[in-house]
Amino acid sequence: MPNQKLITKELIEKGWSGDKKYCTTDSCGNKFLLRISPIEQYDRKKKEFEKMQHLETLGFPMCRPLEFGIADEGVYSLQTWIDGVDAQEILSTLSDSKQYAYGLEAGCILRKIHSIPAPDTLEDWEIRFNRKMDYKIQMYTKCPVQYENGQAFMDYIHENRHLLKDRPQVYQHGDYHIGNMMIDRNGQLHIIDFNRGDYGDPWEEFNRIVWCAQRSPQFSSGMVNGYFDNHVPLAFWKLLALYISSNTLSSLPWALPFGQDQIQVMLNQANDILIWYDNMKNPVPSWYTGVINI
Repeated sequence: MPNQKLITKELIEKGWSGDKKYCTTDSCGNKFLLRISPIEQYDRKKKEFEKMQHLETLGFPMCRPLEFGIADEGVYSLQTWIDGVDAQEILSTLSDSKQYAYGLEAGCILRKIHSIPAPDTLEDWEIRFNRKMDYKIQMYTKCPVQYENGQAFMDYIHENRHLLKDRPQVYQHGDYHIGNMMIDRNGQLHIIDFNRGDYGDPWEEFNRIVWCAQRSPQFSSGMVNGYFDNHVPLAFWKLLALYISSNTLSSLPWALPFGQDQIQVMLNQANDILIWYDNMKNPVPSWYTGVINI
């Protein structure tokens, strides 16, 4: 177990990862986050921990990595505990300007994360993502449940694949949205859950923004503006619509094993997306508020 003498361990039920997560305390009452994974994942978890150590040097608020090793239950990592609340639970209670300000901050942090370059050995993004989209289209067409206008997503993909050409690749958080952000007792935004880190087009990272937009258009608008320093290119919106179309197609077959409630979540989300994008005819979503002076 960790070198720190931990005297309590409380299971955390939240999240979709396969890790077991615990809130632990030491003899002085200090809290920590303990993540335990199957021993077979040792190499992957070690790389994940080392990447978090690299990210920590970029100077943004996050769960800081403290210790990594092997315990009786498997591979463990010990991280700092963030004393606060999930961003998605509190955002809607804040003023529009405060939601927007947190979005600006999230966008600036994401730009820092994307400062880590991808290895030169990676396959070309256009080839790589086209293969991924083809697989997602195949998954969707075989799915027994369909969207009311799922063809709009497939048409947009077909007409805009060329946008993938010559796209750069960087390190990605892998699941960047308000569900993986916390606000501490001092009002500081923190980024958590780096267990899905990968490499890819930096703009693809915004494909989870739909979760943010459903809760807070102001936060989502701020995140885009913060990332681009208030100069958002039209090319970004066109490419993001492609990534969101691809993601939406695969969301429904992904939800099937989790039952009707999760299926309905994805059906509702697809409906929201089609409204925002006027059935994928307008690449700039209607939730985008433009630049707000605060």
